[in-house]
Amino acid sequence: MTPKTTSPVRIIPLLAGIGLALVSAFFVFYTVRLLYVTHGLQSIRSGGQGAYIGAVVFPFLAVLTGWGGWRCLRATRGRVPAGEAETR
Repeated sequence: MTPKTTSPVRIIPLLAGIGLALVSAFFVFYTVRLLYVTHGLQSIRSGGQGAYIGAVVFPFLAVLTGWGGWRCLRATRGRVPAGEAETR
């Protein structure tokens, strides 16, 4: 019996999924941090309109990268690359 090796066809989406999940976690953290530091966007210094942009963009990026990570990790679950299918 030959040892099973993980092919690059499975490793690349796995690494991409893990990377995207970590990026998503970062944006979730940064959204929570932004809302905490600005007291729910109630305490913003003059000229600090970037906080409003961040309050929209950070959650959007968190959802987008989380969705991408989920899709990548899900794609690695049941895929059998060509040539690795077991024959009996």
